[in-house]
Amino acid sequence: MGYRKVKDQESYDDLSQNDVESLSGRSLSSANATATGLSSADGAKGKSSWKLKSVVTLALTLLTSSQAILIVWSKRAGKYEYSVTTANFSVEALKCLLSLAALFRTWNHHGVTDDNRLTTSFDEVSVYPIPAILYMVKNLLQYYIFAYVDAPAYQILKNLNIISTGVLYRIILKKKLSEIQWAAFILLCAGCTTAQLNPSSDHVLQTPIQGWMLAIVMALLSGFAGVYTEAIIKKRPSRNINVQNFWLYIFGVIFNLVAICVQDYDAVMNKGFFHGYSFITVLMILNHALSGIAVSMVMKYADNIVKVYSTSVAMLLTAVVSVFLFYFHLSLAFFLGSTVVSVSVYLHSVGKLQPQK
Repeated sequence: MGYRKVKDQESYDDLSQNDVESLSGRSLSSANATATGLSSADGAKGKSSWKLKSVVTLALTLLTSSQAILIVWSKRAGKYEYSVTTANFSVEALKCLLSLAALFRTWNHHGVTDDNRLTTSFDEVSVYPIPAILYMVKNLLQYYIFAYVDAPAYQILKNLNIISTGVLYRIILKKKLSEIQWAAFILLCAGCTTAQLNPSSDHVLQTPIQGWMLAIVMALLSGFAGVYTEAIIKKRPSRNINVQNFWLYIFGVIFNLVAICVQDYDAVMNKGFFHGYSFITVLMILNHALSGIAVSMVMKYADNIVKVYSTSVAMLLTAVVSVFLFYFHLSLAFFLGSTVVSVSVYLHSVGKLQPQK
């Protein structure tokens, strides 16, 4: 009996050992399979993210480079046959509809929450009229600046808003700028000036003083509106961006409607809202509306370096296309100036002060 008991115990021990080895093998196999699956998932996610960044970068570059070209192209005999206030109104209305459509999609997928609910409280909506009216004035001025500059020069001078934004960041949001960023500002001014040199004329600069003044005013308006809007967004970071955009665009629609009544009321009433519109005008309106959406996507899915590359490539594309469409003369001064501007934009991007740990 003792012998049988010992044999039974040995058999049981052998079976237990085999079971443990079997379970260990299965666990290792499962772990390997899980690791392989996670690795594949990470690879697929990384590939998908790279594709999305590439699409966003390409879209922003094409939209940015074609903005000035479409505005100039929409002219006939050197003037706008359509009302620029109605065009600006149409852009704001389209952006408002796109934001509302994005909100409906969010509500269908995630339901209505405190962060994505459209509320009409005074505290919610009272902060948006100021940036809305600033953007309206700036967007209207961009039509009139083309009386003094061409499309490539506009793309160069538009980078002046980097300086105004940086200075206003320092004043309003108390953000410190690095020495590299201050140096980038100086380079940017030098690049803009170099690109406008006109050695074949008695005038030193191609762009008259009126064009420079309009560019500076636009840069100040754009910088202040951008900093103010960022302060609003960061005040409540969990708030859905489409809700904030919706209220900003709603006030943009209201203020542009007032501009129509003040500036073009008789023309709109006598000739119609869409008088003078062409296919190019419609493309221009779509371009301006989609540009805002593309910038939002860059902020969400890409990074700031994407905006830098898009800005630099857009300046070159605008100049090349203008050579064929508007017989623009691509001078050495413009090439050197645009190169300096591209370098300064890059330095401003990479020269940000890193937060201390």
